[in-house]
Amino acid sequence: MADAPELWTIAQVADYLDAASTGSARKTLHRWGVHAIGRPPGRAGASLYNPEQVRTARAGRPGRGARTDKRPA
Repeated sequence: MADAPELWTIAQVADYLDAASTGSARKTLHRWGVHAIGRPPGRAGASLYNPEQVRTARAGRPGRGARTDKRPA
């Protein structure tokens, strides 16, 4: 049987993003369009996220101070 893919809890995502809290990490993921993959039983409802989606979304975000409203025509 194949191994299950690695999934991150919101606490692991918050650590990776260096977020102040799990709530701010959830809001960031929502803005980036990253959604939870599932919720395992017995983990008090901790949502699980695909780490590749989180990494890709973080890599594609604009840098600090980026003027997204000033795109070249």
